[in-house]
Order: sequence, then structure tokens, then C-alpha cells
Amino acid sequence: MWENRFEEATNSGFNRDEFGRDRARIIHSAFFRRLQGKTQVLGLGESDFYRTRLTHSLEVAQIGGGIAEFLKETYADNEEILTILPEQNLIESIGLAHDIGHPPFGHGGEVALNYSMRDHNGFEGNAQTLRICTKLGEYSDCGGLNLTRRTLLGLIKYPSYHSSVVNREIYQDYGGVNLDSYHPPKCIFDCDKNHVDWILQAFNTDQDLFQSYSTKSGKHGKPLYKSLDSSIMEMADDIAYGVHDLEDSIALRLVSERNWKNEVVDIIRDPLRTLPLSGQIENLTQQLFSGENKTRKRAISYLVNYFVVSSVMEKQNKFSHNLLDYQAKLNPLQNEELKIFKDFVVKNVIKTPEVQTLEYKGQQMIVQLFDVIANNPSRLLPVKYYEKYLHEGENMRVICDYLAGTTDDYATRLYHKIFTPSSGSIFDRL
Repeated sequence: MWENRFEEATNSGFNRDEFGRDRARIIHSAFFRRLQGKTQVLGLGESDFYRTRLTHSLEVAQIGGGIAEFLKETYADNEEILTILPEQNLIESIGLAHDIGHPPFGHGGEVALNYSMRDHNGFEGNAQTLRICTKLGEYSDCGGLNLTRRTLLGLIKYPSYHSSVVNREIYQDYGGVNLDSYHPPKCIFDCDKNHVDWILQAFNTDQDLFQSYSTKSGKHGKPLYKSLDSSIMEMADDIAYGVHDLEDSIALRLVSERNWKNEVVDIIRDPLRTLPLSGQIENLTQQLFSGENKTRKRAISYLVNYFVVSSVMEKQNKFSHNLLDYQAKLNPLQNEELKIFKDFVVKNVIKTPEVQTLEYKGQQMIVQLFDVIANNPSRLLPVKYYEKYLHEGENMRVICDYLAGTTDDYATRLYHKIFTPSSGSIFDRL
């Protein structure tokens, strides 16, 4: 059943690997190609070196494949685990598609769309990924990219519905000038319930627990569980974020060796913590800050492999189905080290005024575009989106789908075409 699709696929004329077909569909999708024009951490156009959402997704797919390979070797004598570990095409498909729903301008764009959709069931990038794969993709009228059930299961990173986990009381309305309180809850959209129920058909006795969440005052609800494949993808995503985004930061000289030593090396070498990297961190520091691409890459390759081979399988003993009960995780000490890397990048790159200024500008463009299109849909929505907007009863989700699917450059040019007096022509092609 895991190779089944929401709609039957056309016959390829040969006995095709269905997860390989998923991989091909994702690679050839326009939604996937647009990731080359979407911000990962740093704004596009600053350099041709660092990662975009596309190259990040390629790396997550590769690292996810490496984790699966390592786990198969590690648990070669455990038949129960071997039978559920994903094959290469499957885990790579999940890695390639995991960010396909993220909007322009990085997480700033995600927050902006959640603000704009605050009265219309919100927006969240991972939920949009599932929506593209099940509804908006170009391979099926009713099934989106029409991927296999197991690939779609792996793409449900947060299985709770928006209506269940959203805490509207934490939203503070400053007229769109400050959007800090509008970080979205991690979720799936309520409007995609029919596809979610189809994906989870095999888990009749486990579905309610799988979709459960925790609550905490002053915060959104937090989904508690994910599938095995999703746990591998999330680990690969964290490794790519913590190591590869670190590489970009060092190569572009956005972080200093002094700060690195104070905020990473000193913590890892703290004799009271005895972290495993303490013996190699001095040598890795010399390689990372050598100024030589090949030398720096040796350190980055070492770190990626170091975290991959620190992965383990853990049985939760909560679900009747092993695809939900088993999780792939980093060993606790390596997980702590990876968090130190990620925190360093957040503090010294993502949260700097230089990066935040660009993120804020992107947010404001998205908010203003949404507002003006929502008030003038017949004039400003492309024809196919306007027809869908009317067909679905003036559904604001259609406007959200349109803007979420744009690249940084497309959204910027659309903004200038509408709002900049000296820009725009009937011959302009966005």
C-alpha cells in the first residue's frame, strides 16, 4: 500500500521503481525549480557561492541517504528495523521535497504570509509542502504531484491541524509594522484533511495519538510525533543547517574566528561537559578559518560524516505500527554539539541587523502584495488563479498559494510593478 498514489499514475511501459518515479516528479516540478530563486539564510544576489533553498534541498537529500545507508549497516542483524528503513530513492525524494512549500524571503516570508492569513487559517511552510504535493503540483488535477503514500507520510513533519495548535491570543497586531508575534504554529492545514486521512489510512488505531500535541501557556501547541522517514529527513535538515550554513558564513567572512572560539570552541572544550568533539575542535578550527576552500571543505566533510555516523534508532513503544514507533535520532552528546553550531549561526548571522533588515523588507513586500491583491483580485491575480479564486468562493488560500509559490525575484518585480511609479509596462513578463 505504501507505493499507492491518490490517483493512478500512467503506465511507463516498464516495471518502474515507484519511489524513483517520485524523485523524478519532484525534480521535474516547477515548484522544485523555483527553489533556486528562494532564500535559504542569506539573501539572493549577494554572492554566487552560498546555498539557496534548492542547493540546501539537494544536500538534505544526500545527507538523508547517507543516514539511511549508515543505519542499514548498523542494524544489519535487526530484521525488524531493516524492513522499515527507507530505500535510497524514497529518502532522497523526501529530502528533495521537504522545503518545496517555503515562500520567498525565507522564514520572514513565512511569518508575513501567516500574518496575512491570520483570519483565514494561517500559513506554515511545511503545511504548504504537503499542499503542493497533494493538490497544487502539476502531475494531477486532484492529487498535486501525486506522490506515493509513504513519500507523503515522510513529508508530514508536523501532523497536527492548524485549528488544533494555533494560539491566537499570542498574536499582537501592530498594523503589519512588527510581525514578531506571528511566527506560525507547526502544523498541517485543515483544508487538506482529506489527503491527510488517505495518507494515514494504515494507522487507524494510531492516528489520534500520532496527531496529538502538547500545549503551553503563551505558545502555539506543539505536535509530538512524526514518522520514521520524517525523523531521518529532519536530522539531515539539521545537519545541513548546522554545518553547511556554517560553511557559508565562514566563507563569506560573516563570522570571525574570535567569536567562533569564544562561542563554540570554549563551550565544546569545557572540561565539565566532555563533549566528543573536544579533541578535534582545535584542528577543525584551523581548517575552517584557513582561508583555503579545499582545507575548509575537509573540515565540513568531516563534520557532516561525524554527525551522520552518530545516528541511532530508538523505539518509543507507543505505536502499534513500527513506521511511527521507530525514530532516527542523534546521540545526545552529538545533538548537543550540533545545537551549539546552529545557535552560533543564528546569533552571528541570522539575527544580525544586516540580515534582519533584508528579511524585514521581504516581509513588508509580501504583506503589501497580499493586501493589495486581496482587495483587487480581478485586476491583479493571474487569470488561472483568479478563476480558481472565484471557483472556490473567493478563497484567500488561493492568493496565499500564488504568493507562496513566487521566488524572491518574482515577488520583488511584482512589488515594483504595482507600487513603483517608474516601473511597469504591459510588455513586462514576470
